[in-house]
Amino acid sequence: MARKTDQDGLRLDEAARAGWLYYVAGNTQDQIARKLGISRQAAQRLVSLAISERLIKVRLDHPIARCMELAAALKIRYDLRFCDVAPSDPDSTSSTLGIAQAAAAEFERWLRRPEPAVIGIGTGRTMRAVADQLPAMECPQHKLVALVGTTNTDGSASFYDVIIRVSDTVRAPHYPMPLPVIARSIEERELLTSLASVRSLFDLVERTDVCFVGVGSVGDSAPLVQDGIITRQEAEALRHLGAVGEITGWAFDGAGRVLTEGANQRVAGAPLRKAGNRLVIGVAMGPSRRAPLRAALLGGLISGLVTDESTAEHLLQR
Repeated sequence: MARKTDQDGLRLDEAARAGWLYYVAGNTQDQIARKLGISRQAAQRLVSLAISERLIKVRLDHPIARCMELAAALKIRYDLRFCDVAPSDPDSTSSTLGIAQAAAAEFERWLRRPEPAVIGIGTGRTMRAVADQLPAMECPQHKLVALVGTTNTDGSASFYDVIIRVSDTVRAPHYPMPLPVIARSIEERELLTSLASVRSLFDLVERTDVCFVGVGSVGDSAPLVQDGIITRQEAEALRHLGAVGEITGWAFDGAGRVLTEGANQRVAGAPLRKAGNRLVIGVAMGPSRRAPLRAALLGGLISGLVTDESTAEHLLQR
């Protein structure tokens, strides 16, 4: 078993070297084969392995004119402090392709700042995809703080917990929120959020310099329902109250107003309010995110946006 592990590690080392030669140094596969003393077919397999094992993370550095135009128009329409629009792949069914890389690039720019910053992080599939795109770094000057709890009411941890993953990658002090996303009762929520340790976390959230959050829907296929955070019946009740989307577990209506009834009465995370002077970057794309994004933008719940071309075009329609 140890020998097999050593062989796997050696192969990954070779894949990383081949991936670097191809994507960073700009070598052709024939050149890689010659430099590594292998066949062209073997070089091709190693480059493919580097991608499949996420040893190489590719970003598009060339600005696409149409994407820049859409980003500029969105900034004007919704008075945004930041906006980045990624190209759309019409054949893809992914809800994170392109935007995860774009959001990670902006996240990385914040991490590379020498001045200390407090960075708020949401949770969920989109933010997990963003975390997976971050390079290994050393950022002891920054603080990472969770905006939402990462457990279910039974105490089980969410697979999409993000803050610890980011902290492991960028080596920054982190402040997780050891709470359920939604408490079992209003009384339990009041008890949990009254704890001194939780209040100090909420105070830190108030001092964030930038926040990165996913923007979700509240339909039957919404992540909150899929992950067992709320039931289908609770999601339906939220929709009857006018909910069209959610951020960090907080449901809001079509005008971007945070609901005061339903499951929102039991959300245990940091309060969701208008971004104001804070930079809160919403990261989302796709048909199911259009209404939530429009509402979040109209209500000022986010002051920054990372999305794709197709979603951007929809958000610019009157």
